[in-house]
Amino acid sequence: MMQRPWHVVPRPLRWMVLLALLMQMGWRALQPAPVPRADDLHFPPDVAVLRLASLGDPVVSAKLLMLWLQLYDNQPGISIPFRELDYVRVEAWLARILSLDPRAQYPLLAASRLYGAVPDPARQRRMLDFVYRSFFEDPGRRWPWLAHGVIVARHELQDPALALKYAGALADKAQGRADIPAWARQMHIFVLEDMGHLEAARILIGGLLESGRIHDPHERRFWYERLAWLERQQDKSRE
Repeated sequence: MMQRPWHVVPRPLRWMVLLALLMQMGWRALQPAPVPRADDLHFPPDVAVLRLASLGDPVVSAKLLMLWLQLYDNQPGISIPFRELDYVRVEAWLARILSLDPRAQYPLLAASRLYGAVPDPARQRRMLDFVYRSFFEDPGRRWPWLAHGVIVARHELQDPALALKYAGALADKAQGRADIPAWARQMHIFVLEDMGHLEAARILIGGLLESGRIHDPHERRFWYERLAWLERQQDKSRE
């Protein structure tokens, strides 16, 4: 098809094209800059739906979902602070991921050290409580995250009663287990000391030494020295 040269176009038509182009450019210049908006985190599908969608490989699906959740705070053109996420829904996603892969460690690591590290006590408590409830389903594999929760509750939240609750769960579920180390099993003793319950701590240490469960001579010496220290502290308080 032959094209007509520009100079043969009628002058009024050329001015109309130029005017339309200038109007388009002016309209664009007057528009406000686009503001990125965060998409709300929705609740996860039912675990049965996720298992069906996994096509027989729920472990891989769990890893992909965990990656998607971890990257959710980075959306096109915007970065969402964790403290602005809906933690009810975050917890629901973490629970679904654990349901797909109960042996996974990363959901609990994310709960305790990623989402639980925000400077918001309410959100921290929600994540710690999620770790606490999940611990009972598999104590031998999930104890590190509850032990971390003891430290957070005691030193960041300044809530010794909550720390004692978590440490007590570690002690109770550790009975007769070799997959939970001694220091984690005995955290409740140190929490009791911090709370000023020296007599309760002394009784627990005495029972621990008499139980015959401590075979390492260095560990036994440590607890005997700790017991003697507690007794001295009690004597000072009576003076």
